[in-house]
This record gives sequence, structure tokens and C-alpha cells, in this order.
Amino acid sequence: MHIHILGICGTFMGGIAVLARAAGHRVTGCDANVYPPMSTQLGAQGIDLIKGYGSDQIALNPDLFVVGNAISRGNPLLESILERNLPYVSGPQWLAENILRGRWVLGVAGTHGKTTTTSLLAWILDEAGLNPSFLVGGVPQGFGVSARLTDSPFFVIEADEYDTAFCDKRSKFVHYQPRTVILNNLEFDHADIFDDLASIERQFHHLVRILPGNGLIVANARETSLRTVLACGCWTPVEWFNGTEGWQAGESDVSGGFDVSLAGKSEGRVNRFDLAGAHNRANAVAALAAARHAGVPVAVGIKALESFKGIKRRLEARGTVRGVTVLDDFAHHPTAIRLTLEGLRQKIGSARILAVLEPRSNTMKLGVMNQQLPGSLVAADTVFCYADKLGWDAAQVLAPLGERALVFAGLDELVAAVVAAAHFGDHVLVMSNGGFGGVHEKLLAALAA
Repeated sequence: MHIHILGICGTFMGGIAVLARAAGHRVTGCDANVYPPMSTQLGAQGIDLIKGYGSDQIALNPDLFVVGNAISRGNPLLESILERNLPYVSGPQWLAENILRGRWVLGVAGTHGKTTTTSLLAWILDEAGLNPSFLVGGVPQGFGVSARLTDSPFFVIEADEYDTAFCDKRSKFVHYQPRTVILNNLEFDHADIFDDLASIERQFHHLVRILPGNGLIVANARETSLRTVLACGCWTPVEWFNGTEGWQAGESDVSGGFDVSLAGKSEGRVNRFDLAGAHNRANAVAALAAARHAGVPVAVGIKALESFKGIKRRLEARGTVRGVTVLDDFAHHPTAIRLTLEGLRQKIGSARILAVLEPRSNTMKLGVMNQQLPGSLVAADTVFCYADKLGWDAAQVLAPLGERALVFAGLDELVAAVVAAAHFGDHVLVMSNGGFGGVHEKLLAALAA
């Protein structure tokens, strides 16, 4: 079957493309913006990409169009598909019907930490010899791809609460019918599609309602919103983590190592862990709990954590020039920004952090999180904000940070200011959920010059 994917360079739809190719289909796709790591991954898989959504792509005559949730009415290719009554389906529905059916699905849901926790869980199962299939919203360093298809009964998936497609406004995760679910956290986000926190909680409860009685929910004990969701009705056993009950991660040592306990009883020690921050240790014990449900002994899971290599765009070092290290991170919600900065601070001690921020997500562009933004950046020594095409005054929002916050409307001016401020030993942390105009390469080149 020939499948043509609209929005193929999104992390989720790019993963769909890889899985479809592995399942034996011919896959092509199109997108408006093509940038690494997804464009690189798709090229390596031999998947042809077309830039833009021209209606002339109808002439490719695929058997099925798979439509990503970034595609809206008015898109010329989508309009041509509808006018001609050609077959189409959403990405989550295609995945559920063609790949996930009959498998033991382990899903990771939550506002933050989905990609990291999904990667950790897939790594643990793989190191345990279970050879899982997976679909992650990033590229785990140990695997080198964001998705793979195997003959294993286990499938690990990042279970996103964002809507499915233009034709289906349910959250993606309701399609996956998982048996094991990690509920990592739940805050207000995606202000472009959700009116308030209660509307997101409702979607999470839709997920809880379809979980089987022989399944497992691994839930963050510190999240009041998750307790609210489960109080609406729960028919599946629950194991808590990150609180005074259930699974706990101890404080880390200089190697990142930490103790793991369950109900106050020691389960072992992770001797080395490369991910910084208490939030990542919590992600790790959640992954241990979910893996145990799939039959992985805790001791085996702990050993796997010690060899985990991290994920691209999650505190990923892009290069060091003249003693200045440039890091890349996907953080774009104030909570994720704060946790990322705190994790880096814990890792590098008193060295300076120059935070370079692009408020790019729909929620950030709407200004919904403005009051939280200054507080999320306090761990940075200096903040450089790229304020191109924002609907709010970034200088005014970041004013509580005083002279530590600088705002730029031009990317070249921002790069020049960062390079002028950077000293030997500094860490430049770039935070954006997009390509950010290739700012990482621009910074490294300017530092070298």
C-alpha cells in the first residue's frame, strides 16, 4: 500500500512514517517546515519528502492519505482530498488499527516528561530482552530512531493529550487502548484547544475509562489533578510514585546515582544515571514500575537505567567552542523550563547559564503562561528571549528579572548578544519546541569566529 502522510516532519507523524515503512508500505509525505532531527531520520529511512501542501500531490495517487493534527481546513492538499472524496485517516487511528491491535501497549501520558519517560521505559524493556516496538516524540540516543517495529508483543508509546486531527478532536491517547499507563503529571497547556484544566482532566479520564482491569496505572502522587481524574472513577490498579507512598527515588550522588524504594522497602540502587534533576529520577522510577508490570524484574530495570544515553533535544550538548558549551532542550512550558534549568544547575554547579528562549508553542504565543514565565527562569544567570511575532510584550513580562533578561526581535542580534556575553566555562541553554532558525549552529559558528 502507498501511504502519503500530511505533516510528516512532526515527531509523531514522522514516527508513523517509520512504522509504516517497517510494516512494508510505500511511504511518502509532505510538510511545510522540514528540519532535524526528523528530516534526517526520514531521509535515512528512504522516505521521500515534499515541501509544502500543494494540491498537485493528489497526482501521487496513494492508496491512503494519513493526516497529521497540524493540518487544518483550508490546507490546499486537504481540501483537494475532501473535494475528491479520497480515502484518509488520522495518524492515531491508522496506528491503532494497523500496528497496535493485539499488542501489549504501554503508554506514557502527562504534560511534561513524556518523551524522556517513554524512552526510559523502552530502553528498560529492550535491555531486558523484550525487544519492544516503540514510538517516541524524540530520538533516544541509544536507539537512534524515534520509532521502530518489531515482532515483540510489547509496544511503548508516548501518549499525547493533544487532539487527534481536524476531523477528530479527542486526545490522541484514547486511540491506543493501552494496558499499562504512566500518568506523569497534569497541568494546563495547549490553550489553543483546551479552555481550562478541567477540560484536560476530562480527556485524561476518557483514557482511564478504557483501561482494562488487568492493567496498571502508575501515577505521580504529587499531582492533585491526577487524583482528581482518578476520583472520577477508576477500574484499574494504581501504583503511586514520587510521594510518601509507593515508588520513590532517593537523592542523587555525584554520579547521578540514587536509591530506589517501594513502600519504604529498598529495591536497589542505580549506581550511575546521566539525566540531571529530581524530575528525571521520578521519571526513572515510574518507568521501573511500568516495566515490572510487563514482567521485568526491578533489578534488571535498575541495571538498564545505568546505561541509558539520553534523548536528542533533552539537554543535548550540541558542541563546545572556546570553552562555551551549547545545549539544546525542547522545554517550552514554564514548568518544563524551570525543571530543565534546575536540572542543569544541579549538574554544573556554579557555572554560568545563559538561557536562550523561543516562546514558540501555541500556548506561549497566546500569553497564557506569562505570569509563570519569569519565575521559571530564575536559575539562569542571563535570559535572552527571541520575541519575533509574539502577541505580547516580552520585555514587560520578563521585567521582574531586571537586567538579567534581554529581548530581541532579530535572530542575528540575539546570537551576537549571546556570543558577546559568553565566557569560558559558560553553558548556553537553548529552549524551543521548534527549529529556532538553526540558532544552535549559528551560535557555534559565531563562537568559533
